[in-house]
This record gives sequence, C-alpha cells and structure tokens, in this order.
Amino acid sequence: MSPELIGMLGIILLLLLIMLNVSVGLSLFLVGFLGVSLLTDWNVGLAQLATASFGMANSYSLSVIPLFILMGMFMSNTGLGQDMFKAVDKWIGHLRGGLAIATIGASSIFAAISGSTNATTATMARIAIPEMDKYKYQSSLSTASVAAGGTLGILIPPSVILILYGALTSEPIGPLLIAGIVPGLLLALVFMVTINIQVRLKPELAPRSQETSSYKEKILSLGTIWPFILIFMVSIGGIYFGVFTPTEAGGIGAMGAFLVTIITRRLTWSKFLLSLDDTIRLSVMLFLILIGATIFGRFLALSQIPMELTAYVGSLDMSPFIILAMILLVYLVLGMFMEGIAIMVLTLPIVYPIVTQLGFDGIWFGIIMVMVLNIGVLTPPLGLSIYIISGVVKDVPIDKIFRGVTPMVIVMVFFTILLVVFPEIVLYLPSLTE
Repeated sequence: MSPELIGMLGIILLLLLIMLNVSVGLSLFLVGFLGVSLLTDWNVGLAQLATASFGMANSYSLSVIPLFILMGMFMSNTGLGQDMFKAVDKWIGHLRGGLAIATIGASSIFAAISGSTNATTATMARIAIPEMDKYKYQSSLSTASVAAGGTLGILIPPSVILILYGALTSEPIGPLLIAGIVPGLLLALVFMVTINIQVRLKPELAPRSQETSSYKEKILSLGTIWPFILIFMVSIGGIYFGVFTPTEAGGIGAMGAFLVTIITRRLTWSKFLLSLDDTIRLSVMLFLILIGATIFGRFLALSQIPMELTAYVGSLDMSPFIILAMILLVYLVLGMFMEGIAIMVLTLPIVYPIVTQLGFDGIWFGIIMVMVLNIGVLTPPLGLSIYIISGVVKDVPIDKIFRGVTPMVIVMVFFTILLVVFPEIVLYLPSLTE
C-alpha cells in the first residue's frame, strides 16, 4: 500500500475508535504506533513511543498545564465561585434579566481562573440556575445564560485548550493566552446585550426582582471577588508585561490560589486532597493526549498527507478566505459530533500548515478555531455543555435547552465573522508584548 493510503486508513481508524468511546489519548497512541510501524519498522514504532513520551513529559513549557489546572481546582472546590456570583448579583441582579446577565459576568471571572468550559459550565449551573428558578426565570433563558457563559472558559486565559494548541503547533503560549483576553471579554459583553434584548422583547422570560442592594452592600460584596481579580492580574499580567514565563505564571497562580483559600479558611484537608486528585487526573489525561498526538503527527508526516494537501491547496485558484471558510465549516460540523480536544489533535497536523501557508497568523487562527469549537459545544447532536447542564437540571427537557441557546449560537457566529474581518481585535494585545 502507498503511504497516502495507509495515512487515510489511519485517520479512518482513529475516527472509528473515538466514536466507539475509546479515550482520545489511547486512540492516538494506537493508530500512531501502528502507522509509524507499517511505514517504517516495528522497532522504529516502539522507539517513537519512548521518545514522544519522554519529550512531552520533559517539556518545560508544558509544565504550565498542571499548574494552571491546580489553580483552578483550588478556587473551584472551595466554594469561592458561589461568593463571586452573589457579588455580581448585588450589582446587577435587580435589573430585568439581571441574574442571567450576572451569570455571564460571573462566568467570565470564573473562566479566567478555571480555564475550562466544563468546569465553568458545571459550577455555574449548580450556583446560578437555582437562584434564577427562585425568581421565576424561564428555564430556556437560565440554562442558555449558563451554557453561553461556560464557553468563555476556553477563551479567557488561562485556557487549557489554548495551551494545548500552542503545544501542538509550536505557537508561543504566552501570546496565545493574551490573545484570548479581548475576544473573551467582548463575547461576554455581546452575551449580556443579547440577554438584555431578549428580556425587553419578551419580559416574561425574566421577571424583575424587587430586591435592590444598597451601595454599602455592593461595596462590601467586592470583598469576595478580590481573590479572582488578584490572581488573574498577577499571573496573566505577569506574562503580559514580561515579568515571568507562562510556567512561572502558573506556579504563582497555583500558590496564590492556595494561599487565598487558606487565608479565607475555605481549604479543608479533604478539599485539598480533592483538588490534587482532580489536577492529577486531568493533567494525566491531557499529557496522554499530547503524547499520542505527537506520535500520530509523526505518522501523518511519514504518510505525506499534510504536505500533499498543503501543496494542493496552495495550487488552488481560490481566495484564501474562501478556503478558510471551508476549513471553519468543517470544524463547525465536527464540533457537533466530537469533543474539541479530539478535533484539535486530529486536524491540526493537517490544517495548521495549510492555514499558515495561506498567510494567516497562527495565533489568530487559534482564537478563531476556539470560537468555532465553542459553537460546537452548544449545538446538537453532541452539545457537550448542554448535556452537562441537563445532568444538573434534570427537570428541563434537553430540546428546550437547545432552543433557548439558539440566540447565543447566532451571535457567536456573527462574532466569529467579526474576528475574521478584523483580526486586530485578536492580535492587538499580543503585538504589544513583542
């Protein structure tokens, strides 16, 4: 068989394994090992297992992953998320739709600490939806605000998926994280405006709360969110001003979160052990994926598929933006059926060289790709964020949640188009760090 045919069969096998619910990391390991062995020699395949594993585990730049995860786990497992939501609610909860808007605001802050869509969605679903139920918010709006807010978790730094993107493409992690700040905050603002428009058009979605917090209560409530602001400013601000590397920022963030939870007397021994356990499990899963992706990427390189596709696309008499639109459409469709990390490790070895050859910036494309994957977690049939919310709010039909989130999906599509037309929105902050 030709190398190209073996490469295509490997991609098909990988897709089948993932659809059969085999873990992404193990699927990449198996297909990559078999592919390299078939195209070279079994001893070479075995050697790849060793070198890829050691190379990833020994990478200094990737040590940022467990550090940022640990920081998020300390803040998430100690209940600070609930205090943060209550603080935001003090300021805008009395407005029509205020609790839903507060959910977006609280999700933005929590996303800046957790760096995870799943963690942000699950936490805010447990905290915000019961509060909105208490004030007779319609479930379509309450679940939609949580689902939309959760997507900010992989855009606002520290974003685990952006770190993975940097590891898979060799793009610098620091500028990648900084590039997500402006789009993430703007998207949060767009979500808030969307909610405000919805409740003005349909007041029955969100009855106005009669409870108004005093100015003193609002000021005092800020005391509960200072840990989030402080840790974000120190860790991400340190990267932005070049004070320390992303790995050092992760270490400072993790230590800062630990000290804050100690000072606020939130960290018990059991929560400390739970945070360590969650961090180890998630970090091992991510490193297994990265090691498998490295082996699979070497297999694809040997098959010549990425190079041939890149050369073919370069020879097409088409606008680069049309080709980009086709790539993003494929990502959108894949996002409806597969988890984002699986899509990244499967497609980036092929797509990234094509995108950069077309003249697009690699950091900019990382943000655009994340935006499209964000849309995927809200769309059927997979809609991972929707299923997380459905698991927490069992009395709301899943089709109702999907219908409620439709306006958010529409504005996300238009927002992504805006980032494509005006790449400066993404690249302005990273350009200042050069």
